Amino acid sequence: MEKFKIYNEDSKPTKQEKETIVEFLFNHLEEFGDERDAILKCLNFAVKDSEKGLGGFVLVFNDEDEALGITIVNKTGMEGYIPENILVYIAVHNKARGKGVGKKIMQKAIEIADGDIALHVEPNNPAKFLYEKLGFENKYLEMRLKK
Repeated sequence: MEKFKIYNEDSKPTKQEKETIVEFLFNHLEEFGDERDAILKCLNFAVKDSEKGLGGFVLVFNDEDEALGITIVNKTGMEGYIPENILVYIAVHNKARGKGVGKKIMQKAIEIADGDIALHVEPNNPAKFLYEKLGFENKYLEMRLKK
């Protein structure tokens, strides 16, 4: 039976659940992912387990007792001029790709997010087509300066 589990500042994951979430994202983001420490930082920000955390949520999509997909959405704190939320990570288990899991997770994330959502996607990421189907637009070219 498929079901969603939502973690946020009111329903925080245990240390073991955090480790499971980080490991899942690290393994299933593949070339589009980050190091475990960065993923954990993002997770802690979302559930307000860090000094700088503004909140957000972690959404886990399970089939029986196995995670098939996970996303982390952080609040930006910039309502009115930048989207209120940024979808930082989303990954689907290798064995569940192409079966609508990503779409279910995205639809649920859109439903529970308070306000607009931004996300960054690399041009060669196949998920880009799903985001476009769900109404995301490529309005800007992102540029970054690394210091």
